[in-house]
Order: sequence, then C-alpha cells, then structure tokens
Amino acid sequence: MELFQEQLKKLRINQLNEMQKAVLQSIETENKIVLLSPTGSGKTLAFLLPLLASINNRPNVIQGLIIAPSRELVLQIESVIKQFQPAYKITVCYGGHKREIEENNLIQPPSVIIGTPGRLGDHIRRKNIDLSNIDFLIVDEFDKCLELGFTEEMNFIYENLPKTITKRLLTSATNMESLPGFVDMADAKTINFLPEVQQKTEALSVKTVLSDDKDKLQTLFRLLCFVKNTSSIVFCNHRESVERVSEFLKDQKMVNVFYHGGMEQMERESALAKFRNSSSDVLVTTDLASRGLDIADIRNIIHYHLPNDESSFTHRNGRTARMNATGNVYVIYSEDEKLPAYIKDVAEPTDIPREMPLPDKPKWTTLFIASGKKHKINKMDIVGFLSKKGELKSDDIGLIEVKDFTSFVAVRKTKVPFLLEHIKDEKMKNQKVKFSVAK
Repeated sequence: MELFQEQLKKLRINQLNEMQKAVLQSIETENKIVLLSPTGSGKTLAFLLPLLASINNRPNVIQGLIIAPSRELVLQIESVIKQFQPAYKITVCYGGHKREIEENNLIQPPSVIIGTPGRLGDHIRRKNIDLSNIDFLIVDEFDKCLELGFTEEMNFIYENLPKTITKRLLTSATNMESLPGFVDMADAKTINFLPEVQQKTEALSVKTVLSDDKDKLQTLFRLLCFVKNTSSIVFCNHRESVERVSEFLKDQKMVNVFYHGGMEQMERESALAKFRNSSSDVLVTTDLASRGLDIADIRNIIHYHLPNDESSFTHRNGRTARMNATGNVYVIYSEDEKLPAYIKDVAEPTDIPREMPLPDKPKWTTLFIASGKKHKINKMDIVGFLSKKGELKSDDIGLIEVKDFTSFVAVRKTKVPFLLEHIKDEKMKNQKVKFSVAK
C-alpha cells in the first residue's frame, strides 16, 4: 500500500475504501482479476493505481491498455489519470474524435492508451498502434464491452494482444453468467463487492407511477413538477424517444437537455455541462448515460420506458444514491404494461397530484468558451477574467469545465446580458476569446 501513497497525495485522498484496498492487495499476487462493485464505488481509482505504478521508463512503448465501452467513459478515465500528473504520455482513442488527430498522437507511442473497442480495432487494422509490449490490460464495464455488437471487435483486439500480458483486470457493476473464452479469465480471482440481490439499499427509494395514458408524456411532466427543482435523469429506450420527450417538455416550458449517441461530440459535451452545473435540472437520455458518467448529486432516476433487462435497470439506478447519498427511482408504466419481477418486488406505488405548478427556472446559464487546455487556458484564468473584466462576484460564477479546445462555465442568469456586452472586446491571457451562450 505504501507504493501508492505519493499518488494518493496528488488526489488529496487520505484513505481508500475496502474495495480499493482489496484490489491493491490482490493485484500484488494475482495476475487475473474480475472486479464487481456498484457504480460510484471508486472502481476507476482501484484499477488506475496499480496500472500507473506498473509503468516503467521505456520510451515509445505502449505498456498499458484500458478498454471502455463509450467515449464519455474514456474521457472520464483520462481526466482522473491527469490528476496524477504522470510524467509519461497518455493517449485516448474514441469515435467522434478526428482519427487524424489520434494518428498524429500515436506517431510517438504513448505509455498508456485508453479507447473504445471500435476505434482501437480501427487503429490496429491501420497499424497505428503496436500492442506487442502490453503488460497491463484493463477492460472497464466489461459486460457492456462484451455485449452483442462489441464482441467481434473485442475478439479482434484480443487476437492482437501478446500472450505475455502480466496483469488483466476486468471491472463491472453487474456480473455476467459466463465470459467468452477469448478473454482468458477462467482462472481469474473474483473480487465481489456487489450487494446481495435481496438487499435493498436504504439510501435508494424505488417507486412506481401508474400512467392513465399509454403515451406517458403527461405523467412524466407531472412527475417532474412533483419532484420540483431536483436533478433528474429520464431514461428512454430509443434516441427518437429521447428527442420527442425533450421537445414535449420544452413545449411545456420545462427547461431540459437531451443526450444520446447520435449527437455530435460538442452537442453531447454541452448537454452534460448544462446538467452538471444546474443550468438544467432535467436530462433526457438513452442508456448511454447509465454508465461511466461522472455527475454528482443526482436525486431522481425516472424510467420513462421500462428497461430492457435487469442489468439496464441496475445501471440506470446506479446514477443516483451514489456513495451513501440518497435518491429516488421512479418507474412509469401504463395499464397495458407488465412490470418485470425485479421491479415489482421492490416497488411502492406513488400518486402524483393532477395539477402541479411548474418548477422554478434554473438560476444558472451555461456559457461556451472557444478556448481550452490546448490554448493554455485553465479554470483560474476563467475565474480571474470574469471577475476582473466581467465584474462578477465569486458567487456569480458556478461550475467550470475546461476541455482541450473549448470550455464551459455556469454564470448567474441575471448577470449574463451585462457580462457578454462588457467582455466582448476584452482579451484573456492576451488572447481574443469568444464567449457565447451554450447551445
């Protein structure tokens, strides 16, 4: 454990939880580990600590590979790694990111690659990456990575991995009955911190809401009015439904954002930024948002569509009541829908009043900044600029997110018109930077 103390200091973490301790103890003697632990329990830190400790001073050699099912999870893992301030190169590879940029980054091989199955497979076929020296393999959310649609690509990646990999670590918040043979984990040690199915987490309250209408839109609207101004994620099963539900809520004058895999990367980043910083209390989404996204303080999960299976139900609900926080799960169903047994066993009915006032409008507006890390802009630069040039007080500035080429900042809504007019000709760090209301 002493090996990781210096890394933990960089993250200002004084103590690991029991799951993380179990992983670090096991990784010293075990070469193959399957980690099962609930969403929000700290799995990312559990696998990054031993990975980063294993990287040695071999230039231009890829030593660690992390595979994750979505670009959001890839970027989240990258952001955690960067907090360790590693002295070696990290590269991310994912769909929606220009392949040419990644190819340039791969000319000088990084020490660690984080990527989605599809984009990693593409680079392997183009001979952009050489995995022959991989020592440490991590597959995060392995059940999702090995689902139908990813299996063929994952098999191809494994075929190009060396047989001499020292450490293999698979993680998930749900278990799989069996793993494909090509993952070579038959003799792996399983570290299982999942609660028993019969145990109901006291922090999580699961409720059903019966809709008179098969469409359920009006019921959803009344439910969101009922929970008022608390952060809520509404899950739908299809992209088209996500946009239809979002548009309906917009027509009802309810502020919301939507998020699904068919959106451009900038649109997705903007939607998540607005939800994280409370410019919108409602996020309408597909199951894409059920895994990997780092969003704090979510109070309500609403299943507008019944989940396709128990695993989906578990992962959706994992967005709330994280790390001992409290939260509610609402399952909306119509009279002609049959609730699955795994929902019916834990659910309690909730009556929603027929007439409910609209929640208050959010007090924050998200501003888009056309500059980021690659322009040498950081959070303190943005705070200083808005305070000095924009005459904002500290409590007028909310959450700030700085990406590679763009940034987002929450500003108190009443201050936005004056601010944009006041800073339009000003420079930040001697650069003319464009500020606008995020779309």
